[in-house]
Amino acid sequence: MAAKIRKGDKVIVLTGRDKGRTGEVVEVRPADDRALVRGINMIKRHQRQSAQQEGGIISKESAIHLSNLALADPKDGKPTRVGFKFIGEGDDRKKVRVAKRSGAEIDG
Repeated sequence: MAAKIRKGDKVIVLTGRDKGRTGEVVEVRPADDRALVRGINMIKRHQRQSAQQEGGIISKESAIHLSNLALADPKDGKPTRVGFKFIGEGDDRKKVRVAKRSGAEIDG
């Protein structure tokens, strides 16, 4: 099945501690049904000092489940579901993602 949320998409968090916040998808993990979103679901980790990095407590993003994310509508920025539609005829057909809320194409 085609991916409804992809790297680089602007998404809105639907549930959890960061509900209502928006961010850009940095990485998608389809095997786990999870995604990494910049600035969302931040956790603190203790890190030992090494030659490349200094030690201490660092904050980093943790993966969030795809069911807790919704794509931001390209027209008004509100959460929307994603559908698919084919554009073109014959061999030139192209499958594109479409926002269910406004009907706008997400990627052309």
